[in-house]
Amino acid sequence: MKPADAFPGALVLDLRGAMDKAAFMDRCASALRLPGWFGRNWDALADCLSDLPEPLTVVVTGWQAYAAAHPCEWETAQEVFAAAVDTRPSGLAVLLALGGSDKSDAASLG
Repeated sequence: MKPADAFPGALVLDLRGAMDKAAFMDRCASALRLPGWFGRNWDALADCLSDLPEPLTVVVTGWQAYAAAHPCEWETAQEVFAAAVDTRPSGLAVLLALGGSDKSDAASLG
């Protein structure tokens, strides 16, 4: 079972192969269907997350390589997602798929 299968209607943010901030932001823009004005920076991501439809679950997959290659950026990404979840506690959930098995294990962020 894929991680998103456990959460019908969830958007999957697949970060496999995203090895820099530009690729991370491109994946966010595509997976989250962000508007054309999305500036591909942390502040713009925070702004766009506040405008996503409610309720919404985002399942982040394939994040481990990005996190290992860019720990400071990954920390910032987690802070941006957690702040968005805190701002919209009933309208947004961001889950990190842990992977490594066929089970649908996910850790909640925020």
